Amino acid sequence: MGIEALPVRSVQDLDRVHKIVIPGGESTAIQMLLESNSLRGPLSERLNQGMPVFGTCAGMIVLSKVILDGREDQSPLNAIDIVVRRNAFGRQIDSFESSIDVKGLSEPFPAVFIRAPIVEAVGDDVDVYAKVDGQIVLCGNASTLVASFHPELSSDTRIHEMFLSLGE
Repeated sequence: MGIEALPVRSVQDLDRVHKIVIPGGESTAIQMLLESNSLRGPLSERLNQGMPVFGTCAGMIVLSKVILDGREDQSPLNAIDIVVRRNAFGRQIDSFESSIDVKGLSEPFPAVFIRAPIVEAVGDDVDVYAKVDGQIVLCGNASTLVASFHPELSSDTRIHEMFLSLGE
């Protein structure tokens, strides 16, 4: 897409980026890495200042306001006013693909769901962009986009383009 991507593993790395992606994986592990690399505070500060962020799958959980079934020591970054439920679509074996209708896109998007979370509630400043079986799977606000699915597993770049348009 013509964008230079940099891994962020330190505060110095964070200072070099203008937008950031919190990827899929394991949300508790991501949060522990934020703590162990002293990134939680500086990242929270940048997000509060409006730095655009895109959270996919576990990234959605990390960026949320409330995690319904998280660990007791799990504290989300509160970048977007959503309530999430981890692994809401089931275990790894329950992973699936679905063509989803996305607000603002003319054609369905090929979404890949792997142990995906769902959004159970959104705040007033959150726009809902897509649902699967009535469950919110893509939403955002002025500086944050979150997806239950993994858009990077598709060759379709439209969701990433939505993210890149934030803050512009």
